[in-house]
Amino acid sequence: MKPSTPSPSSPLARGAPARSKLSLYLDLIRWNRPAGWLVLLWPTLGALWLAAGGFPGWHLLAVFVGGTILMRSAGCCINDVADRDFDRHVKRTAQRPITSGQVSVREALLLGAVLALAALGLALTTNRAVVLWSVPAVLVTILYPFTKRFFSMPQAVLGIAFGFGIPMAYAAVLGSVPLDALWLFIGKIALVLAYDTEYAMVDRDDDLKIGMKTSAITLGRFDVAAVMAFFLAYLALWAAVAWQRAPSPWLLAGWGVALAQVAWHFSLIRQRTREGCFVAFSKSHWISFAVFCGIVLGLGWGG
Repeated sequence: MKPSTPSPSSPLARGAPARSKLSLYLDLIRWNRPAGWLVLLWPTLGALWLAAGGFPGWHLLAVFVGGTILMRSAGCCINDVADRDFDRHVKRTAQRPITSGQVSVREALLLGAVLALAALGLALTTNRAVVLWSVPAVLVTILYPFTKRFFSMPQAVLGIAFGFGIPMAYAAVLGSVPLDALWLFIGKIALVLAYDTEYAMVDRDDDLKIGMKTSAITLGRFDVAAVMAFFLAYLALWAAVAWQRAPSPWLLAGWGVALAQVAWHFSLIRQRTREGCFVAFSKSHWISFAVFCGIVLGLGWGG
């Protein structure tokens, strides 16, 4: 296989020491930035707890923690392959392994496939319903990067891709997906729209130059208000479901901490600075962590 030619801005072209393949692969899947999979993990585990009415058991906990990390990592590989020609024009992404030529497209796709197959292997230890739900989850994950070329709100597609862990959690526990899971799914889409719009606000100037479509560009001057509305919609929908299952002061406390964080996010993004918006995005997983804690403490570890 002919090696990729490093771009002029890559570390290899500048004569910097070559990095090991393991280091490059870990960078490709954002291993040093766990916030990306934590925003996926907490709502998925929250749904798992609600479906089980308490602790779901070590097997399902391991399956969904491992599956979340693996699928998010596979998604990073697919995203970076799809965006490699765009990423070179964005300050924040110009040195990603594929864009800089240090990892080939073939290597990235192979790694993504291996990670996705490992996640499927975990799903196969549960039941048929979970496996069936995993098929559209993978398809939407593959589709998402390409929607940034033609869909004005690609973050909504990302929300769908990220939200599949919720019906899969219910399917793993109950063997079916009730209406509650749908409301939680919609709430998760709202959550992703909130924090990924914050992320898109960081790159708005670069995205406008290269013709990328994002929610931050589509929403324009209403971006901050929309982010707040999305966060509140997430909290309201999840509260409506969770309160039926775990009405307790702990639940109220969890939502109170989450609301305080939403207010902090407003203070970070209202001036629309790159720094403030990036901090808001990188800390957004604490909002869903507070919600998860409220659910766990409200339901406890019993079934």
